[in-house]
Amino acid sequence: MVGFGFGNIYALAARPEVDAVRAANLMKGRPAEQVGSVVTTPARIPAVYDWSRLPDELTPQAALCLMDALFDVGPFGFRGPAADTVPDHLSHDHSGVRTTQLIAPGYSCPSNAFIGACLQRIGGDILHITSANRSHHVSGSVEEPAHYRGDALAAEFGGGPELLVLNHPDEAGVRDRHPLHAPMSTTVLALHRTAGVDRQGRVVLVIERHGSLPVEEVRRIVGPLGFDVVLGRTAQTRLPRRRYPA
Repeated sequence: MVGFGFGNIYALAARPEVDAVRAANLMKGRPAEQVGSVVTTPARIPAVYDWSRLPDELTPQAALCLMDALFDVGPFGFRGPAADTVPDHLSHDHSGVRTTQLIAPGYSCPSNAFIGACLQRIGGDILHITSANRSHHVSGSVEEPAHYRGDALAAEFGGGPELLVLNHPDEAGVRDRHPLHAPMSTTVLALHRTAGVDRQGRVVLVIERHGSLPVEEVRRIVGPLGFDVVLGRTAQTRLPRRRYPA
C-alpha cells in the first residue's frame, strides 16, 4: 500500500487484486471483506462504468460532463454502474444495480502521473483506493478524517517500511489551490440513480456522501449543466469547515 498526495489531502492505494484489497483493509483496521473503491487516470474513467445501465434521466454524455466539471475543481467521487471488468470485491449491489465507487484527485493533481505509471506497470485500468487513515473500527472516530500531511500519515501507521508515502512537493501550496475543499474524504455523487426531475426540468442528482466539497458548491457547479442535487438519506453529514493547522 502506498500513501500519496491526492488533491488537497492524502490517499492510500494498492493493487486491485482481492488479496491486496484484503491486506489493505486489515492494515487500516477494517473487516477484510469490506468492499473497496477504485481510482484511475482521467483517460481510463469511461472503462470503469457500464454506461448502458445509467438511469433513463442521465445520458453517458451528461454523466461525463458532470465528471469533467467536478474533477476540474478538485478531488471528487462518483458511484455508478460497474463495468463487467470491475471485480466483485470492488463493487457493491445497490437496489439491484452492481455499482463501483470511483474516487479521483481531480484533473490538475500531479498524482495522475503516478496512478498512470502504476497502471502501466500492472497492465490494468484500476487501482484500489482508500482514505489515508486508520479505520473508525480502530480509531473510534465517526468522521475518519483523511490526513493532509505526509508525516502525520506515516506516523499513524508506525513509520514502518510496509507503507511508502509519496509526499506532496508543497503541501501548503496544494491546500491553497483547493480553497473550496475541506481536509477530509471526498464528496460522492450517485450516477446509478437520481431523485427524478424537478419542476424546472432539471435532473436531481443524489449526493451519497457529503465530504470535502460542500453541497452548495456542488449545486453551483452542476447547475449550469441542467442539474440540481439533494442529499441522500444515508449521506454522512459534513462537519463544519475546519482550517488547516499550521
